[in-house]
Amino acid sequence: MEYARRIGTKIKLYSELVMFSHTLFSLPFAIISMVWAAEGFPSWRVMLWGLIALIGARNGANAFNRVVDRTFDAQNPRTAHRHLPRMLLGEREVLGFVVINYAIFIFAAGMLNPLCLILSPVAIFLISSYSYTKRFTYLSHLYLGFTIASAPIGAWFAVTGRFAFTPFILGTVVMLWIAGFDIIYGSQDIEFDKNHGLWSIPSIFGLENGLRIAAGLHLIMVLLLIALIPIRQLGWLYITGIVISIFLLMTEHKIIAPSNRKVMKVASYNLNQVISMVILFFTLGDYFLT
Repeated sequence: MEYARRIGTKIKLYSELVMFSHTLFSLPFAIISMVWAAEGFPSWRVMLWGLIALIGARNGANAFNRVVDRTFDAQNPRTAHRHLPRMLLGEREVLGFVVINYAIFIFAAGMLNPLCLILSPVAIFLISSYSYTKRFTYLSHLYLGFTIASAPIGAWFAVTGRFAFTPFILGTVVMLWIAGFDIIYGSQDIEFDKNHGLWSIPSIFGLENGLRIAAGLHLIMVLLLIALIPIRQLGWLYITGIVISIFLLMTEHKIIAPSNRKVMKVASYNLNQVISMVILFFTLGDYFLT
């Protein structure tokens, strides 16, 4: 019983370490991409290995980021409670967790098709290198979005094994969306970033200009979602989902308050988790019900 309790505690710690609930940012768009690529639900085999690949890559990248940023996290009052600064998990065991998840990702990619297997090391390099970008460029927000954009693009490859135009539009939507709310999230650390030589759009351009840039990225994101209507011949349910998402994005930008951590969690994370699920359900509803 004691052994089972310890295992349960470790699982909980690793889930918190990689913020597993944030899978809702990439998974819905990966599912949409799979459905569009397969022109219906793909086989259970593709769905299973695609999901395993996504989770493995995401968990590995997030854990690696925690190791790379452990020193800064310990110095920042906002992040000092994280697992490595508090020594709830050791650096070596987290690195072991990274290796295991990346191995799972490569194996799952190989179970999908040769293209996914060939591209898997490239994907690992991209998602791992993000952790260092804040040290030399304020474009780190866009790079983060770029790495997460690999979810819908990779999902398309998993189904078809070939390149296409649609997944790259969907990937660009994800990139701009993620970058926008990561700028909002980063507005909490303007002074810390300036004092520790870290780069971010809010710390370089200031709070107001940073938030304008975030809003601009989200505007382009919405325009691309609208552009998909004629490309994919989407109907009124999809349009309804986009309208709801626009309202949620406007709410997100309206409530921003960098000094209020709870409000920023809602603006940066909670509302965006709802947005991704709204887009998923209304897009699938449009595809299967209209």
